[in-house]
Amino acid sequence: MIFQTLISALALSTPLLVDACQSTVTKPPLLWLADLRSGNTDADSSVTLSKAGPGLRLIRFEQGAVPIPITPEEKLELEKSGLRYFDVTEDDLEAVLTQKISNGQYGGSRAIPSAPTHQSQVNPVIATLSQANLKTDLAALTSYKTRYYKSTTGATASKDLLKKLQSIAASAPGTGGKVTVTSFAHSWGMSSLIARIEGTNSAGAITIAGAHLDSINQSNPTSGTAPGADDNGSGCVNLIEGFRKLVAAGFKPTTPVEFHWYSGEEAGLLGSAAVAKSYSTSKKPINAYLNLDMTAWLQTGTTPQIGFVSDKTDSNLTAFTKKLVSTYRKPLFADTFVVANRRRSWYSVWCCGNG
Repeated sequence: MIFQTLISALALSTPLLVDACQSTVTKPPLLWLADLRSGNTDADSSVTLSKAGPGLRLIRFEQGAVPIPITPEEKLELEKSGLRYFDVTEDDLEAVLTQKISNGQYGGSRAIPSAPTHQSQVNPVIATLSQANLKTDLAALTSYKTRYYKSTTGATASKDLLKKLQSIAASAPGTGGKVTVTSFAHSWGMSSLIARIEGTNSAGAITIAGAHLDSINQSNPTSGTAPGADDNGSGCVNLIEGFRKLVAAGFKPTTPVEFHWYSGEEAGLLGSAAVAKSYSTSKKPINAYLNLDMTAWLQTGTTPQIGFVSDKTDSNLTAFTKKLVSTYRKPLFADTFVVANRRRSWYSVWCCGNG
């Protein structure tokens, strides 16, 4: 199971990156946008697109591209399209990275273990992992009509998960690292969540495991039904169970470990960008980032695989994570290339070392 590798990855501070996205658009994004503006589109014909006005958003379809201003109506159509993009209106991490490089703050390489060495710590925790807990947690997340980032039910889902995480933290035996759970507020109403297990070196670089909490119905983002069982309830419950069992085991890492659940990711990676920029501004050092997305999907008749994303990742860390899988699970790998996901928000911070 993916959450077993999660436990081992957190114990050893390495990133595992899995992500996916659905889009039926076959044309290049800029051409799609041009057609949308010219009226040659399959978008909802009841939507009237304005060329100017308040509330413009800045989006970027690819790294290095100049941000493009779009209207709120165009942004909604973009959400429906399933195209990959970054909403950089408030938090442009590419600009942050460029400035850090200019200031000579680009980080060096990380010391990566040659092989797993913490089996005596990891295996007892793996033995306590519960599929029943995963199902219960997933049932709770999918009970909302939608977890769309601007919806009231999305905001409620975040608040309810906050309470669950706080309850887990409160049950800590007191023998491990200090456990805290906080919400990270956003302007759109649905908060991101951060659970932290303090390390013996509280100022040390942070190892983060993250997943997006929001969901979306691409046919009707604002009010359509979107329980988001796999995308991304699956990644979220992996994190919940990992957090739950590490807390119960009295886990005390050398450096801090954090679990993040992001809001606004289906709208251009808004939540992770906001959190990452905040950490960069506060000069919080990042050791590694692990992203879990759609970890439960399996096509009937196929063999389960763990996908390792190749873009905007560290090849040495990925290679070590594959050793973790070989140690704790069957070595079933699928190397993939994905353009946009949560880890890209953290790449701008991680690669620049100590903030």
